[in-house]
Amino acid sequence: MLAKAVKEVPAADSVAGGLVYEPKWDGFRCLVLRDGDEVELASRGSRPLTRYFPEVVENVRRLLPEKCVVDAEIVVRSGSPGEERLQWEHLSQRIHPAESRIRKLSKETPAELVCFDLLALGDESLMDLPFRERRARLEKSLRNLKDGDPIHLTQVTTDADVARDWFERFEGAGLDGVVAKPLEQAYAPGKRTMLKIKHSRTADAVIYGYRIHKSGQGVGSLLLGLYTEVDGEERMVGVGGIAAFTQQRRLDLVDEFEPLVVRDEDGTPKDAATDRSRFSSAKDVSYVPVRPERVVEVAFDQMEGARFRHAVTFLRWRPDREPTSCRLDQVDRAPAYDLAEVLTTG
Repeated sequence: MLAKAVKEVPAADSVAGGLVYEPKWDGFRCLVLRDGDEVELASRGSRPLTRYFPEVVENVRRLLPEKCVVDAEIVVRSGSPGEERLQWEHLSQRIHPAESRIRKLSKETPAELVCFDLLALGDESLMDLPFRERRARLEKSLRNLKDGDPIHLTQVTTDADVARDWFERFEGAGLDGVVAKPLEQAYAPGKRTMLKIKHSRTADAVIYGYRIHKSGQGVGSLLLGLYTEVDGEERMVGVGGIAAFTQQRRLDLVDEFEPLVVRDEDGTPKDAATDRSRFSSAKDVSYVPVRPERVVEVAFDQMEGARFRHAVTFLRWRPDREPTSCRLDQVDRAPAYDLAEVLTTG
């Protein structure tokens, strides 16, 4: 079941039967399917997650019901006690082809499971039950979990003001926002019947390269950089999407960037191929490097370390900004918040 984006936390009585709110976790969404010792971690995409998270599989065998299907999120945390937060970079590194690497990281950066829905228990399907009943059955099934266990039951509230407070505070622990679910609704696979409220900020960034559109013609996306406050070096911070651009505008951009293209001594563009994506080894992630002279304003939801957490969206050109004025220390960030407080259900 999927979620539709809305701009603000809706009122609890805005749908028939009311809404319940949950923190929006920033990890790998998965369905946990357990039948005795057999465990599968099914992702939304075509790639199963089971082999990448052996510690999660073992924890499922130890802590979840003998036979069940649970809707959940795989997350990794980092930081010292009292200052923990979700760590997307460590989580993404867990998708690796080498078995030895997977085993090593499962000990160094162990993943945990946050559960938020129960779709089957024993031989009984619960998908036709309203979420109110599925949540009650999930709470009962996980009642023996203890503090410190690597499997968690997500918090819920029916108070929209509490959800708005979560939206503000929990971002500092690396969470994505808030999800609102109709209490009386059955589970609807593939349908956007939930609502998600995500953070949105803007920043000015420098373009240091572009990727060719998947059609093979025109600019497909912009590579963005910001200057560090310490040494003034430019650092890659993310990729800007330009989905709203027409094909003609994409073609025009190639011509506009032509005078800025960084070339070798023989006049050919410098080779700027980068490592292939660990999520899709066939994906071409090479790019055309350009001199950092053009500035854009982009919308983003989260920044983790020195990188935008997700792909960002182009808003407008900023010819009035000097590239070197686009600095990391000027990007708006959420105040830090301890992840342990979010994982405590009370």
